[in-house]
Amino acid sequence: MTQDITILRLGHQGDGIAEGPIYAPRTLPGEVVSGTVEGNQLIDIRVKTPSEDRVKAPCSHYRSCGGCQLQHASDRFVADWKVEVVRNALAAQGLNTLMRPIHTSPERSRRRATIAVRRTKKGALAGFHGRASETITELLDCHLLEPELTAAIPVAKALGSLGGSRKAELAVTLTLSDAGLDVSVKGGKSLDGPLELALAQATEQHDLARLTWDDEVIAMRHAPTQRFGSAHVTPPPGAFLQATKDGEQALTRAVLEIVQNRKKVADLFAGSGTFSLPLAQSAEVHAVEGEAAMTRALDQGWRRAEGLKKITTETRDLFRRPLMPDEIDRFDGVVLDPPRAGAEAQVIELAQAKPPVIAYVSCNPVSFARDAKHLADAGYTLEWVQVVDQFRWSSHTELAACFRLPGKK
Repeated sequence: MTQDITILRLGHQGDGIAEGPIYAPRTLPGEVVSGTVEGNQLIDIRVKTPSEDRVKAPCSHYRSCGGCQLQHASDRFVADWKVEVVRNALAAQGLNTLMRPIHTSPERSRRRATIAVRRTKKGALAGFHGRASETITELLDCHLLEPELTAAIPVAKALGSLGGSRKAELAVTLTLSDAGLDVSVKGGKSLDGPLELALAQATEQHDLARLTWDDEVIAMRHAPTQRFGSAHVTPPPGAFLQATKDGEQALTRAVLEIVQNRKKVADLFAGSGTFSLPLAQSAEVHAVEGEAAMTRALDQGWRRAEGLKKITTETRDLFRRPLMPDEIDRFDGVVLDPPRAGAEAQVIELAQAKPPVIAYVSCNPVSFARDAKHLADAGYTLEWVQVVDQFRWSSHTELAACFRLPGKK
C-alpha cells in the first residue's frame, strides 16, 4: 500500500529517515515522498515535495549504480551534512570544538577503484554494484574517477575474460601510479601455466606497471611508485592509499601544521609513509605499522630519498600491542591514522604518556569521537577538526584533528 511520509533527517549512511524509523534512500530532509513500506524500508519512492537542496544527479548511472548515495543533493548540503555528522559524533561524547571549513576533493579525482567483474558468455561485465545488490552496473563514464582510471575499466573486463569464473566475481583494484596502472585482482581462477602466461601477455598488451593475481605478482614492468613528500615509494599490492591525491595533500597539510616544530614524532598506523615521509623533512620519525610489507616499502622509499631526517620503522600490531608510555616518552609529537575501528587501545596509553601534541586522522567520526573523549578526559584540548571529503556524494567522512596538552611544550 502506497503512503506519504515526511523525511526528518539523514542517517549516517546517507538515507533519509522518517518516523518509525523508516529509511528512504536518495531523499532529503523536509521532503514529502510516497512509496511502499517493507519492514523499515521505503521502496518505489516518488518525491512529491522536493527539497530546495535537491539537484539533478550529474551521472547517467546514478539510478542503477551504488557507488554514490548523495548525487541528488547540492554540494553545499553535502558539505554541511558531513561537518554536522562529525559535530554530532563529538556532541554524543560531550565534546565541542572549532570546525574548520570542509575541504572537498574535486570531481573525477579518485585515483583508485575496485571494479566488480563477472565473466559472461560474450566476454565480461565490469562496473560497480547497484545499491544493496549483486547486479553490476557497467560504467561508460564516472564522475568520481580520474578519466585515466575510467579509461582503464576495459582492462578489468579483459582480465575477467581471461581468468574470471561465471560462478564468481572478480574484484579488480585499479590504482594510478607515477609509472602507470597498478592492478590487483582477487577471486580469480587458480593460477596455472597457461593462465600465468596469458596474464603476463595482458600486462604487456595493456601497458600495466604491475599485475597481481590473488597476492602473487604476475609481472612488474615498472615500479608503481607513489610520491609522499619528496620520496617515491612502491607500496605493496593492494596497500592502503588515500583515495585522492588532493585529499591526501589536504590531510598532510593539516598533520604538518599540527606537529610543526616537533623534533621527534611517532607516526602510528603509518602505512607506506603517507605522513612519515613528509614529516621527515623537518623531524625525526618513528613509523609503526602492522603490515611488514608496508614498513619495508616506507623504509626503501626513505633510503632512496635525499635530504630527509632519520626514519626508523617498526612492524607492530597496535591493536594488540600499543606503544606503552615509556616508549612514547621520547617523542614530542604523535600522529595517528587508524582504520575505521579507531585506536582505543593506543589512545589509552597516549592518555597516560601525555605527549604535548597529537594529530589524529580518522575515517570514522564515531570511533574518533570515542577516542577523543579518552584524550579530553586526560586533559587534552581538542583545538580544531577539519573534515576532508575525498569521497564525493558518499556518506564516507574523513577528518584531521588537533589535540594539545595545555602547559606542555
